[in-house]
Amino acid sequence: MSSRLVLLGSKGGPAIRPGGPWPTSSLLEIGGRRIVIDCGLGVTRGLTSADVPLKALDLIVITHLHSDHVLELGPLIHTAWTAGLAAPVRVFGPVGTRAYWHGFLQAMAFDIDIRIVDEGRPDLRALVEVIEYSEGKIFSENGLTLSALRVDHPPVTDCFALRFDHAEGSVVFSSDTAYFPPLADFARGADILVHEAMLAEGVDRLVARTGNGARLKEHLLASHTFAEQAAAVAMVAGVGRLVLHHLIPADDPEITENQWIAAARKNWAGALTIAADGLVVKLTDDSSD
Repeated sequence: MSSRLVLLGSKGGPAIRPGGPWPTSSLLEIGGRRIVIDCGLGVTRGLTSADVPLKALDLIVITHLHSDHVLELGPLIHTAWTAGLAAPVRVFGPVGTRAYWHGFLQAMAFDIDIRIVDEGRPDLRALVEVIEYSEGKIFSENGLTLSALRVDHPPVTDCFALRFDHAEGSVVFSSDTAYFPPLADFARGADILVHEAMLAEGVDRLVARTGNGARLKEHLLASHTFAEQAAAVAMVAGVGRLVLHHLIPADDPEITENQWIAAARKNWAGALTIAADGLVVKLTDDSSD
């Protein structure tokens, strides 16, 4: 297995629109591990499109419990189970993740029980371990270390940036956050910083299209990071590549990739990737775009 990052779903927010991208999820393959980061709607489709056998599901990490990051967690695991999953799966998430999983199991109890009896499947409830984490080191095993940093995403308090370190590379995910300078220290020297990004010129049109008016705009401005601010974090951190992800807006036909690039280039001259569904990023490819 070669080391790679696959951006399975690239848009910020839970709404989907005809022909548009899907909400946030990523796949990190590193050190022989397949790690799913966040499970927005479409993650199962994204993994199969990336040629990942669902029955090889191993490790899932959830950054926070907004629906565009966790809505398809249960359906992903259940679908993997129907595809032949028989090995244990660990899910790391903030407080509340265990309640989500138990609720999903309760909702699907009829289907799970009847498939165990009728199809001879192992008990899904015994295959999945949910571990709730907070800030600091989450685990270190077989040369892979995972650490978390609490970021600023009001009104959500349990929202965490993630850092994966291995001999094959270091990758940091900002999660959803307002501009948060301490993230630069957390991401220091990483090969890739995957940072959420918002484009100022698209905010008013997004609000008008979605509804909720002033309240939605207030949330966006208080809880998310403009692309040029994400670039400033990357610059201070000295990362190898900046990946703008969880794009807001991601499905505005008047917004082009060149506008994202121009915003980032105000503060970042290094290697740059603008997320798109299914896009593959090599971990240690430091060529500039």
